[in-house]
Amino acid sequence: MKLSYFMMPMHNLNRDYLTTLQEDIEAVKLADELGFEEFFMGEHYTCEIEQVSSPMMFLAYIAKQTKTIKLGTGVLPLPLYHPVMAASHIALLDHLTEGRLILGVGTGALGSDFEAFGMSEANRPEMMMDSLDIILKIWSSNAPYDIKGKYWDVQLKDNVWPDLGVGAFPKTFQQPHPPLALSVSSPNSHSIRVAAQRDMMPISANFVASWVVKTHWETYVDELKKLGKTPDGSQWRVARSIFVAETDEAAESFVKRPGGAYDWYYDYMFRVYERLGAPGLLAPHPDTPVETITHEMVRDNFVIYGSAKTVARKILELREEVGPFGTLMLTAHDWSDKPAMRKSMELLAKTVMPMVNSVLAEGQLQRTA
Repeated sequence: MKLSYFMMPMHNLNRDYLTTLQEDIEAVKLADELGFEEFFMGEHYTCEIEQVSSPMMFLAYIAKQTKTIKLGTGVLPLPLYHPVMAASHIALLDHLTEGRLILGVGTGALGSDFEAFGMSEANRPEMMMDSLDIILKIWSSNAPYDIKGKYWDVQLKDNVWPDLGVGAFPKTFQQPHPPLALSVSSPNSHSIRVAAQRDMMPISANFVASWVVKTHWETYVDELKKLGKTPDGSQWRVARSIFVAETDEAAESFVKRPGGAYDWYYDYMFRVYERLGAPGLLAPHPDTPVETITHEMVRDNFVIYGSAKTVARKILELREEVGPFGTLMLTAHDWSDKPAMRKSMELLAKTVMPMVNSVLAEGQLQRTA
């Protein structure tokens, strides 16, 4: 099992913007030093607690400060971009990262962003796929262009001067293009069928219960079988909130600390879903009565916490429950307690994951013996 890192980012309210950006940068550099395989950064415009409006700009900045970690957009909300702009920016970033880029795409998820862009009623899933198709055509062909989409058209034929290099779009460093990823969150998500159809890496979100994540694998397998393809868990990434401490007691105390990094996060997520009229989407179990759900219940069920030994056991139990995901994606939380969060990442990478992979290797040997 590989280890990855996902940053929405998320910071407690009323923290200094520059300070939290510096903490985000420090966390990515630490992940690189610890051997994390990948890092993904989200995109939001109108939210104080996750103010990275351009993952591409952030990744370009961090690229030269890291060595081996792959750098992903998590996600690039394609409905907010003209395909010409997206195709050109992504190609530039793929070169600046020297081929370490993973292109995670999505529809976006924040209602205030959509309102600010005047897109509250837009069919964003349809727009996303229309944009992606156009982007791929731009990268796979040369001028003249006459690409007809449902939401955008790209035409370039009257101002094409090959002898001067005019009219040429930049191509990506990785050919035919960077690896593609797609985030999924709802039960039996249609998006994961799209991921199977388009050979995209599915990423199951951290703010849904394990029973929901299980439906992602079941739906993915069902779609792959329809396509005549063999299910491959190595392509599947599952994001989780994880905290590791020296003892179970210390970890539990930290996770349940009122207003702390984990308690605040799940209080925030619960209130968001409550205001959307959809708290049932956070139900720890399919039969949990909606009226009984509290943020403490969600926090205690969604966060994997404990000593290294306990966390390793819980990760293996999660994989046994939901399906054979190949990459565990640690979700970033606020770093107001920097020593504790750094220590947790170190224990996860250096102690927990070797335990997990040792057990998985033993199981593989037993199956092949």
